[in-house]
Amino acid sequence: MKRKQPSSEIRTIGFVSLGCPKNLVDSEKMLGLLAEDGLVLTHDLAKADAIVINTCGFLQAAKDESMGVIREAAGMKKTGRCQRVIVAGCLAQRYRTKLLEEAPEIDSLVGVFDRASIVAAVRGPEISSVTGEKGHFLGKYHQLKQLEKVVTLEADQGRFRLTPRHYAYLRVSEGCNQGCAFCTIPAIRGPMRSKPIDRILTEARELAADGAKELNLIGQDTTSYGEDLGYKSGLAGLLRTLDKSLPEIPWLRLMYAYPSRFTDDMIHALAESPRILKYIDIPLQHINDTVLKRMRRRVTREQTETLLHNLRKWVPGITLRTTFISGSPGETEAEHQELVQFVKDFQFDMMGVFPYSPEPGTPMGRMEHQLSDKVKKARVEELMLAQQDIAFAKAAKLKGQQIQVLIDRPADADADQYIARAASQAPEIDSVTLVEGRKLKVGEFMNVKVTGVSGYDLLAQPITDKRHRLRVLK
Repeated sequence: MKRKQPSSEIRTIGFVSLGCPKNLVDSEKMLGLLAEDGLVLTHDLAKADAIVINTCGFLQAAKDESMGVIREAAGMKKTGRCQRVIVAGCLAQRYRTKLLEEAPEIDSLVGVFDRASIVAAVRGPEISSVTGEKGHFLGKYHQLKQLEKVVTLEADQGRFRLTPRHYAYLRVSEGCNQGCAFCTIPAIRGPMRSKPIDRILTEARELAADGAKELNLIGQDTTSYGEDLGYKSGLAGLLRTLDKSLPEIPWLRLMYAYPSRFTDDMIHALAESPRILKYIDIPLQHINDTVLKRMRRRVTREQTETLLHNLRKWVPGITLRTTFISGSPGETEAEHQELVQFVKDFQFDMMGVFPYSPEPGTPMGRMEHQLSDKVKKARVEELMLAQQDIAFAKAAKLKGQQIQVLIDRPADADADQYIARAASQAPEIDSVTLVEGRKLKVGEFMNVKVTGVSGYDLLAQPITDKRHRLRVLK
């Protein structure tokens, strides 16, 4: 097929990707389509003929950030070189009418199911298939009822990657069926849909050929993988297949596990598969039974504690990361203190806390007894201070130990220290390991000795004595 030449008007694209890794994959796919069309990406928005903003609309803070970037781009359209502003992603999907009212400078909107429309949206103007308004293009724009008929996801091949070459995100599913009372994901991204394993393997091999040595498996609910496809082996089967079929990928990391869906077979698959890192990201949101019921989490404290106990028992040395929501409607001081004590007792390796954000259209957003921002802030701080003591103590215990790390990038302009990550440190969300040295190879595995700590981060030096080197994964 002959490549379409860029028009005289639109030659360069500025692209801003906001939000979670799932959104990042969408951004990379859209960038791949734009590059195939002959458009050139520029990192300087002031030099862009068109600006695309892939937005996040999950929480109020994310919406505020997205709107700030949209207004900045609108200003550039008024005063600079920019001719078109395109807004994509969750915010465009959820608030399309309101967006056009607040930022009339927007030329095109692209929903989360319409990535293939990005080139037409940038080229524009087009007639919207939804509103019929000239200048606003949303492609086919699936309604949620239509999504129920969608069996598989669009392929994520052909991405223009925004991560370093040596690690990437591999989406295994999209959407969610859990129906948590605080969450807008089903309303934005629809019901759970899994990718067939053969497609996942094809995408993984493409990423490996492009230099990826670490793949982070993502989805709104990875633990429900395969249920919609009738794949009885589920996530456990997927993990075992990826472990056996991808010898070129040393690190495979599981993210976004859902506690009520985590089975014993999944734990065994995690323990038995050498390439699956002994790391699990499992957002618990709370531990008090009353709060969990209000959140519609479909799990109890007892079930949660049994799962966590089995993970630590059957997967020795596992790193457990979680997140909690603090200050949800009706949360009492006693329920909050139960969570604080649980954090102190269980000693998570990594933990994050979000203040509850009342989202329109959610059951919790309509509940009475909404807490003040002051109370939510104080509770978040108490939880994070409790975790800080735990994290610092765990880091200190690693002093003198030898670990394997993946070198991410130089830490400073002088390049006498590098940012690296151990298997226990996921990209972008966890602490890092700062390795002393010059001219280290970015994207390579290295054996290091932990020499100290700096806050949450580890300090380390390369191991030069061959007698004490760890085996580097192949």
